[in-house]
Amino acid sequence: MESMQKVKQLLTDIYGEKSGQAALERLQPIIEKFTGPKREKEEFFSQEDVVLITYGDTLQKQGQAPIATLHEFANNYLKGAISTIHFLPFFPYSSDDGFSVMDFFQINPELGSWQNVNDIGKDFQLMFDYVVNHFSAKSQWFDDYLSDKKGFEDFAIEVDPSLDLSMVTRPRSLPLLSEYQKQDGRPVHLWTTFSADQIDFNFASLDVLAKMTEVLLFYVQQGATILRQDAIAYLWKEIGTECIHLPQTHAVVKLFRAILDLVAPEVMIITETNVPHAENISYFGNGRDEAQMVYNFTLPPLLFYTFVKEDASVLTDWARGLHLKSSGHTFFNFTASHDGIGVRPLEGILPPQELEALVEVVETNGGQVSYKRNPDGTDSPYELNISYVDAILADNDSSRADRFLASQSIQYALPGVPATYIHSLLGSRNWTEGVEQTGRARTVNREKLQVEEIIKELMNPESFRSRVFYPYINLIKTRKEQPAFHPNAEFEILDMGPQVFAIRRSSDNQTIYALTNISSSVATVSISNTDAANSMTDLLSGESFAPANLTLKPYQYLWLTAN
Repeated sequence: MESMQKVKQLLTDIYGEKSGQAALERLQPIIEKFTGPKREKEEFFSQEDVVLITYGDTLQKQGQAPIATLHEFANNYLKGAISTIHFLPFFPYSSDDGFSVMDFFQINPELGSWQNVNDIGKDFQLMFDYVVNHFSAKSQWFDDYLSDKKGFEDFAIEVDPSLDLSMVTRPRSLPLLSEYQKQDGRPVHLWTTFSADQIDFNFASLDVLAKMTEVLLFYVQQGATILRQDAIAYLWKEIGTECIHLPQTHAVVKLFRAILDLVAPEVMIITETNVPHAENISYFGNGRDEAQMVYNFTLPPLLFYTFVKEDASVLTDWARGLHLKSSGHTFFNFTASHDGIGVRPLEGILPPQELEALVEVVETNGGQVSYKRNPDGTDSPYELNISYVDAILADNDSSRADRFLASQSIQYALPGVPATYIHSLLGSRNWTEGVEQTGRARTVNREKLQVEEIIKELMNPESFRSRVFYPYINLIKTRKEQPAFHPNAEFEILDMGPQVFAIRRSSDNQTIYALTNISSSVATVSISNTDAANSMTDLLSGESFAPANLTLKPYQYLWLTAN
């Protein structure tokens, strides 16, 4: 079987001849016993794919499991718009809002059950988090490691603290090693990339490889069609290197892809690597052997910058580079998520002083800034913690829903699969009370909402939530009907000057000119020197326009196609 040969070769590449053979003998029975739903799928993605990013308990209702509450809300309000629901980690956890997993095979009972997840999977496709880099210090697996239980002796990475670890890339301003005591009293210093409660897996251990392959296939069994590989860039460690994007890490991504190609070829991998653009897209591999999607991490901070400066020039230049070599992979376009706005992807795109301007806007508008530790011991901004609505509105009139929606119109016009964080769709603002309660900057956009209150606000056409939600849903539904918005449909970035971002999308039988005025002033542009028709219709409003002397009001966006 060709893919099993591929699995064997990758295991040899990672572990060497002898250990690679042993790894194959461990994985083969796991792969062979897997039974998952076989889904017919002609292509990985289309213009109809739109992802909602949410925690399992963002929406709550008295006496109901939160996942069931989400299902009810999604059926009533999101059908025909959202195709896939991305559940952020919904497992029992000990910290980091779910990303310190205590049991990879269970649903946190406070959120619901696998039955609730399976039920929602009957109406929507499912995307799960595969937290592959680390596990909880309060998990049974860690207890088993501390007590040297058979099969768990090598689960964590023990490091001599006297070694020089200065080359290691640090995503946090926290110590890399954390001290623990094994059951026999022996102290050990363990590799903890993200926090002392998040113990890095030792993927050099075949026990870890086997267990995490079981987890991968279990999620497919539970209906996942997309698997998000969290913090994958840090997976493999080798002292004396930067311990990020190592060849073995890429080989492990290829291995998981080869296994899925074998047993569930319709399931997609998306890698979560919040790093500069060139490093990020390296996880596409050759276009057929690693991730089918990567997060377009440059988009959120660059779009934020564009609206703060009211200047689309940098965004226009950057977007020209979004061409991909193969139709088998694409970008996962998002502007907000459960985390803040990562700024590392702007390295090489914006000078440091421009980044400082963004930091200032965030701090002025109720947000905070998270820092990372550099190899030279200094700290630099890593993430801007603010709701994306408040970031885009900056110090402008807070009732300007159109300014926020203009930013989202750009995201939805770009090549790739669009994903929207639930708080963006609902027009949520900074949750400063939550930050005060937890002491964590990221809490600012993780508020838990009472669904009855949300519905009440959505029923009031004057409410800010209503003025964001319904035009946003219209934008999504309109987009899904346009072949020219297929993730891999052709595109051309048009230079319309600094006030307007313009992209031409085209398929065999449709061309769309998506124009967005990113400024607070009226903008006049012309597309008559392109192949635009003499009379155009805006797909969003139904209004007719002539291609010459198009006047766009502040923050107006048009999706123009031939009449």
